[in-house]
Amino acid sequence: MVGKRVQKKRMRAPAVLALLAAVTVVLGTGGSRGVAADSPLQSPAEPVLEQQPESTAPETRAIPEETGDGTEISEEKPLFAPVPESEPVEDTYFDDIAFLGDSRTEGFQMYSGLKTGTYYYSVGATVESVFSKAVDTPAGKMPLLDAMAEEDFGKIYVMLGVNELGWSKTETFHDQYAKVIDRLRADHPDAEIVLQSLLPVSAKQEEKKSYVNNGRISLYNEVIYGLAEEKGCDYLNVAEAVTDENGCLRAEWNSDGVHLNGKGCRVWLEYLRTHPVGETEAPAETEAPAETETEEDSENP
Repeated sequence: MVGKRVQKKRMRAPAVLALLAAVTVVLGTGGSRGVAADSPLQSPAEPVLEQQPESTAPETRAIPEETGDGTEISEEKPLFAPVPESEPVEDTYFDDIAFLGDSRTEGFQMYSGLKTGTYYYSVGATVESVFSKAVDTPAGKMPLLDAMAEEDFGKIYVMLGVNELGWSKTETFHDQYAKVIDRLRADHPDAEIVLQSLLPVSAKQEEKKSYVNNGRISLYNEVIYGLAEEKGCDYLNVAEAVTDENGCLRAEWNSDGVHLNGKGCRVWLEYLRTHPVGETEAPAETEAPAETETEEDSENP
């Protein structure tokens, strides 16, 4: 009997050790800290601690191409990418553009120096309020999207999202922004829709530890980038033009940590000039002068 008891105790020892190890693992791996992106914000002043999103560098895949002899070759091509830089366009390029946005778009109209284009904006505008909140527009007092429906445009540039940073669910932002795109497509089926990235905020704004911070903005830009690919829109990464080495809005280009000053708005405009969408007119090529036939050429064909 004694031998059997000893044997039973030896059999329990590994189980006890395994139990202790499991408890250690549970205690050592604590839950996420801070407020998650899709959980309710407890206070407007409480910082939203987000994990930094992955890079928006476009994925690539091998696309087979047939050669003349029937064989195939593979070439790595980007699946989707932001609008690339090109030669700057003239300001007449903006003649048929409608700019849809909030107070940042208002500042762009006031301080960029651009004298063309049509603007539809409202201080505090969101991807929800553009459907229903009556505001002053070029067509009178009515919701922004209703006013835009009265006109024809070749291109529509959208920048919305900074007033939605306090929303508790990024999924809500995605779905509501998608509705804006669908409405614009229905009202303007021939227009190119361009989604602009949200601009960062300054280091001083970051120090306030509010939900208006660059981590949250980066997260929303991921959503906007994904929507552009999903809905077949162009994506303009305007943020890269005004971001410093620390990922913040450059101090000399903002007025209050969130809105751009005149210099910042001019930088924004220059970015739009050098990142046009669609087909633009290329400089006319000059033909080389025809060679004149010399007496020697005529004698020696």
